[in-house]
Amino acid sequence: VKFLAIFSSNLDEFFEIRVSGIKQQIASGNTVTGPDGISPSEQFQRIQKRVHELVAMQYGLWNEEILPRLAKERIRLREVSSLKGAEREWAYRYFRDEIFPVLTPLAVDASHPFPRIANKSHNFLVRLRRPDTTEDDAELLYSIVQVPRVAPRLLAMPRKEGKSWDYLLLSNLIREFLGDLFPGLVIDGAHAFRITRNSDLYIDDEEAENLLRTIEQGLRRANRGNAVRLEVKKDCPRDFETYLLERFQLTDADLYHLDGPISMPHLMPLLDNDALAHLKDRPFLAASDALLPQGDEAWECLRKGDVLLHHPYDSFDEVVDFITHAAVDPKVLAIKMTLYRTSGNSPIVAALGKAAMKGKQVTAIIELKARFDEANNIHWARQLEEYGAHVVYGVVGLKTHCKMLLVVRRDEDRIRHYVHLGTGNYHPRTAKIYTDLSLFTSRPELTQEVATLFNTLTGLAGYPGFKKLLVSPFDLAARFKGLIERERDHALAGRPARIIVKLNSLVDETLITALYEASCAGVKIDLIVRGICCLRPQVPGVSENIRVISIVGRFLEHSRIYSFANGGTPEVYLGSADWMPRNLYRRVEVAFPLEDTRLRDFVQNEMLPAFLNDEVKARELQADGSYLRLKPKQTGKPAQAQLYFRKRSREFQAALAARSGGPAKRLVPITKPESKND
Repeated sequence: VKFLAIFSSNLDEFFEIRVSGIKQQIASGNTVTGPDGISPSEQFQRIQKRVHELVAMQYGLWNEEILPRLAKERIRLREVSSLKGAEREWAYRYFRDEIFPVLTPLAVDASHPFPRIANKSHNFLVRLRRPDTTEDDAELLYSIVQVPRVAPRLLAMPRKEGKSWDYLLLSNLIREFLGDLFPGLVIDGAHAFRITRNSDLYIDDEEAENLLRTIEQGLRRANRGNAVRLEVKKDCPRDFETYLLERFQLTDADLYHLDGPISMPHLMPLLDNDALAHLKDRPFLAASDALLPQGDEAWECLRKGDVLLHHPYDSFDEVVDFITHAAVDPKVLAIKMTLYRTSGNSPIVAALGKAAMKGKQVTAIIELKARFDEANNIHWARQLEEYGAHVVYGVVGLKTHCKMLLVVRRDEDRIRHYVHLGTGNYHPRTAKIYTDLSLFTSRPELTQEVATLFNTLTGLAGYPGFKKLLVSPFDLAARFKGLIERERDHALAGRPARIIVKLNSLVDETLITALYEASCAGVKIDLIVRGICCLRPQVPGVSENIRVISIVGRFLEHSRIYSFANGGTPEVYLGSADWMPRNLYRRVEVAFPLEDTRLRDFVQNEMLPAFLNDEVKARELQADGSYLRLKPKQTGKPAQAQLYFRKRSREFQAALAARSGGPAKRLVPITKPESKND
């Protein structure tokens, strides 16, 4: 249920951004093909064909596997029309008391134009006639009824001890009692539909005098963008479909029939029922064994060496605690931070606000154009400005996607910089379900470069170039290309050459070509790419030495790791950038080196091999673009990276709890495994 809901949510975003962009290209007459030689029209046709297949598969799984399995566990999704006696009385009473007061039927006729339907809202098209007419000679009337967003979409029915868990979909409840909205009329038909609109914001930074106000206006327009998809239930009559397609200026290619709930994310409340815990993932509590001590001990710890956290196996609370303490530490003079996404009621924003009110120099670079988080970020920006912080709205023409925190502190001996660099957002909630890496350091050369980069982003100075940091859109792509070519040259010279890269997406043509050349030179290349990968491995004469796997597990694989053997002197970088044109040329991204030998060895010799040896959640990309799920070896327990990291985290916490004399400290999150399949 959870996976199908996530799939639906991701598919919504795909239509709101990607498909809408392709449809705009088609509408403008654009016939230019991309690197794959496919025109926008052909691309749309392929998408339409594939998505129809995926949606049919999704609802096939729902009806043929998941519903029967839920029924075996005494979990039922009831149809209101099937309810009798007390159950139906309860359903009608709930409708009258809780739902009816917030419903608003909207007539559609000569004096009432078809209403503007909100993006992704759930609605009914209702056809009516007067009771003194027959179906043949009736003047048909139309109305739109929107399912209210303020009400819960999945309703739990009253339950007696030991009985089944019964649920009703709000839309099904409304449809059953729609007649109450139209007294004196006969309902000739009522069918649910859902529209998806173009939700991309088009902002010209250079033309916008006030970027914040411009984005606020754009958000209001986004909910009214052009329609790109119409979803209806499978039993919707053809004349209803035609009516809706005409109103939204869509064609049959944009029409999707759903054999079940019209919005799968509405089923997510099932996961909140604690009584069904045996059907859910085993609870996982992140390690909180103070890798980075709280309070003033943190500064001392970082002066001695770097600290690396692996989220969610190590708690993100340590990042929050670090920022919270810095905000009240009287010796801290300044805090600078980038914010791309953060949570509601963010403790990080609260800490920055407290620091500003205490007179510290606080600078926040807030990316207002973080897709689907624009409204949240506008809220945080205004709140921080009220606290007295300096708020910078990114860089003109670029998204600021890097994850950086700089704390300037007057220590006993001198003023020192403390830095946090991460692969993920400063978002306490998603840090529990995304895998990311956090580096804390006080290394002078690295922290000074971070300080200079902040000045570059907030001031007028040009990019100075750095020795340690790789920064897009300035030099990150070129320097990664250089690192790949260096491995190629090492291989040609007979020196150790190896590349392991972990990303969300691999799209950039230049870097893909460089990887092909390195493969041809004999470099062994392993790519862990969760999502889009435009490189084709195992192609004779091109990529025989390249292996690509995708790992999809309980947690979203989000960390970016770039490892190079470098002729026997290995280098490992972490960062915020995928290898996509948008990350390399249209965003501010940062990749940073792991210079602590222990941390580098941990990532290179333990973390990356755990991913590469995964036999359960990994799928391997084939030369033809298809993926094959790996088959576990017949001997021993099958290796599974995320399970391994969870197990080691639990074991370490158990060992700490059993040990007397206070908690031990470790600088890397996971100890060396006892065996490959542990």
